[in-house]
Amino acid sequence: MGYAYGLLAGAIAAEVAGTTAMKYSEGFTRLWPSIGTVVGYLIAFTLLAQTLKTLSVGTAYAIWAGVGTAAVALIGILFLGESSSLVKIAGIALIVAGVVVLNLGGAH
Repeated sequence: MGYAYGLLAGAIAAEVAGTTAMKYSEGFTRLWPSIGTVVGYLIAFTLLAQTLKTLSVGTAYAIWAGVGTAAVALIGILFLGESSSLVKIAGIALIVAGVVVLNLGGAH
């Protein structure tokens, strides 16, 4: 089971890298960021598919989407000059809390 979570972490990292590259691709008009986007998503989906051999789809996808969303939102705030507010930070915290609760509920 630990191996599956390692694959899932890799899938999340690849998806976050692909999404960040997409920002720099300027609507797929810049070659290298566009290639980075495609490669990131190919790796992400490949690793996610491998994860689904062991983990349930609901749990795996919730973790992948939730953690990925929170990570991209934080990257936007910390590195891409996007605004932050108490409401936005609370939203990110709620996403993370939702993933934790989902995992606790799936353990029984």
